[in-house]
Amino acid sequence: MLISPDLLKGKKILLGVTGSIALYKSLELVRLLTKAGAEVKVVMSEAAKKFVTPLSFEALTSNQVLDDTNESWATNHNHIKTTEWADLFIIAPATANTIAKLANAIADNMLLECALAYPHLKLIAPSANTNMINNPITKGNLKMLAIANYEIIETQTKELACKTVGDGAMAEPIEIFWHCAKALLRDEFWSDRRVIVTGGGTIEKIDDVRYLSNFSSGKMASALAAALYCRGADVNLISSKFDKELPLDLYTIHAESSDEMFEYLKDSIRIAKKGKLSKATLMRDEQIHLIQKKPYLFMAAAVSDYVPSYAQIGKLKKESLGDEWDLKLKQNVDILNSIDKSEITTVGFKAEMDEEHAVINALKMIDSKGVDAVCLNVLKDSSSFGTDTNKIDFIVKEKKESIPLGDKLTVALEILEHAKNL
Repeated sequence: MLISPDLLKGKKILLGVTGSIALYKSLELVRLLTKAGAEVKVVMSEAAKKFVTPLSFEALTSNQVLDDTNESWATNHNHIKTTEWADLFIIAPATANTIAKLANAIADNMLLECALAYPHLKLIAPSANTNMINNPITKGNLKMLAIANYEIIETQTKELACKTVGDGAMAEPIEIFWHCAKALLRDEFWSDRRVIVTGGGTIEKIDDVRYLSNFSSGKMASALAAALYCRGADVNLISSKFDKELPLDLYTIHAESSDEMFEYLKDSIRIAKKGKLSKATLMRDEQIHLIQKKPYLFMAAAVSDYVPSYAQIGKLKKESLGDEWDLKLKQNVDILNSIDKSEITTVGFKAEMDEEHAVINALKMIDSKGVDAVCLNVLKDSSSFGTDTNKIDFIVKEKKESIPLGDKLTVALEILEHAKNL
């Protein structure tokens, strides 16, 4: 699983739930949040209790549910102290009725009182019938909330509870989870910075049914992309393989061959260098100046060193090949060495099985490839590929910093901390 057990450790999340059939998904959301180390409290509307009992949430969170019947001013179990406790407030699901009340600052139940009392960013995951979600008034209410410190998590199109197919279904719990993580873990250094990540083993066609490749799973690249997403970066993941749990709004490009990856990477670097501008207010002349953040490239793809000299159309027949097949290969283009790395901070990845010379080879890579740093991974054998854990030596010319064995998302977050210093 891509999610790290310590990703949200120490974070406090208040989850508001309203009367929607999508409420059963909120139980899974709580499970994901607590599994990632967050502490969760739940505030329920009375309508929500018709679908799921407070006991279900209390069993998952180990915290008492707050509702209209049990607010206490003798303890912290009230809408003021609870919202002061929370690092993040999310409402999932949010019905059209709740959305309308939120947009008009109506606070006639405990959940709405909490929303009005919480001063920071709030996330909202709508759930409604297609006609209700597309009603001009509902759309207007959502626009109002979007400029009032609410972030709207888009609904999805699927078969709804009313047996019709259309827009209005609440986002999946894993998608809501990633939005929570991004809201809690955003880092100003990475926020809105354009970052390219490549991953997976390239696939080089021999004919239309056979190919050359390697054991690279692409998991480390997916973890890096997810970590960057959580930190607020503008991520572009170019890979032959993707983790199925990646955020849906994380931009991905599927590239199989090294030629495809090379072309997509060149285009992505060109776009990244144009820069996504972040606003910084400077006191001088009381003007807003635009500062371009330098883009980053994490080259984690395992690009084939050799490719077939002549890829064949159709399927080669063994009858025509004979008892022995001499497959002609040619040296592949060195993508990392060939791309324009000016004005972009570049981190290469190197897998070694020769532990004695691994660091020396990584240092040589810094000079020969012109990269700013190398993430060195010393492998035992082919069984080292495709695992959910990793350990990395982050190497620059002056020093080596070891990142201990951990799940790949945790390791990825550590890599980003080291990369900030380049």
